[in-house]
Amino acid sequence: MFKTERFEDRAFKPLSIAVVAVSDTRTLETDTGGALLRSLLEADGHSCADRVVVRDDIQLIRQAVQGFVANPGVDVILTTGGTGFSGRDVTPEAVEPLFDKRMEGFSVLFHQYSATTVGTSSLQSRATGGLIGTTFVFCLPGSRGACRDAWEGILSHQLDYRHKPCNFVELMPRLDER
Repeated sequence: MFKTERFEDRAFKPLSIAVVAVSDTRTLETDTGGALLRSLLEADGHSCADRVVVRDDIQLIRQAVQGFVANPGVDVILTTGGTGFSGRDVTPEAVEPLFDKRMEGFSVLFHQYSATTVGTSSLQSRATGGLIGTTFVFCLPGSRGACRDAWEGILSHQLDYRHKPCNFVELMPRLDER
């Protein structure tokens, strides 16, 4: 659906990616969305810095995200879950106030891609992304399908230094310019 090309003369640059599953009911053993993200990012050559599950609680979500942002060994944070419309879905409320720069295009592109797999049900997600300090953060729905859509349709390309015409990895050395 989307044009993707690679600079074959560039070497792949693996990133360190943390996965935060947001759920009141899942554990590391039952969290299928986070497990899928870990397997996809590792299959693409990146490393999973850590994978945790936190309850649907604004302070707990912020604490987990801020902990990974403070770790200079983490390049990217992926959250999964808590992006819907139920009363307990608070991931955007927890994370968006932390953004130094919000990435509106991520939500738009996620919905565009997701609509090809789940149709109008894509409207039920408040997927979001942005930059906290020099760390990219993407908040994804908790379903395996949504995690796969986000990774395969968007993130695997933007987190690959070989992707052209541009990618997030190229920007990383310049994120703290003032």
